[in-house]
Amino acid sequence: MKQPQNTVTLDTPPISWRRRLVAYAALIRLDRPIGILLLLWPALWALWLAGEGQPRWGVVLIFMLGVALMRSAGCAINDYADRHFDGRVERTRHRPLATGLIRPKEAVGVFVALCLVAFGLVLLLNWLTVLMSFVAVTLAALYPFMKRYTHLPQLVLGMAFGWAVPMAYTALTGEMPPPVGWLLFLAAVVWALIYDTEYAMVDRADDMEIGIKSTAILFGEYDRVMIGILQVLLLGLLILVGYKAGLGIYYYMGVAGGAVAFARQQYLIRYRKADGCFKAFLNNNPFGMMVFVGLVVDYLSR
Repeated sequence: MKQPQNTVTLDTPPISWRRRLVAYAALIRLDRPIGILLLLWPALWALWLAGEGQPRWGVVLIFMLGVALMRSAGCAINDYADRHFDGRVERTRHRPLATGLIRPKEAVGVFVALCLVAFGLVLLLNWLTVLMSFVAVTLAALYPFMKRYTHLPQLVLGMAFGWAVPMAYTALTGEMPPPVGWLLFLAAVVWALIYDTEYAMVDRADDMEIGIKSTAILFGEYDRVMIGILQVLLLGLLILVGYKAGLGIYYYMGVAGGAVAFARQQYLIRYRKADGCFKAFLNNNPFGMMVFVGLVVDYLSR
């Protein structure tokens, strides 16, 4: 069994502030914005639907900044939760907590500080959205610990990432989302199950060795089939959202482009190799973008 790669000891000289800042940037994954984008697309889908193609730009900016802050906060608390495991996983053994460049209490401090800044942004919105934000931060804090107790931590991640959808509706309308909003929330949850299962397939062997649970382990040899079923379900939900919202051909063209992206993901994971699974995970960014572009063009064409 691999042992943690902790490179800092009592005899190690103090780390320079420049190196520490680089370590903080690595902690919140500033060099890997894919997580921000995957959290951002459902929020943008919801803002355009709730705003009927004309969301208030101030609210859009608040959500974009809030997404970046909360994803960064989520990375910090995730690394805190996984600090005893990351050093034993090939892909994560160089993370700053695993190597000792950052202490656990610092990671918690970063999480709290980023959440407070994000909460300051939410205070610019209505009271209902402020109340909804407490659910968002609770889900973000719970997710990293779920992989010890359930094979469905990806479901909690989906709820955390998807919670931006009902918040977008409350921010723009001051009311709880209509049924189409909850359909979109469900679509966001299913989408997270897809891409985070592909992500978990990268680490499946290491996770099984150290006792971390995931949908990739739960699905086992049926992983590709289950991902395929979830992909069809997601496309069906997005089509239903379009029907309920009265959207037109351009939106459905965006969804069709997403279907092509899903076909490519199935091709990439066909051998279940780590590199292919990670590329499939990254391919979800163009999926989210195509759905959003189709949505925007559809409203602009009216």
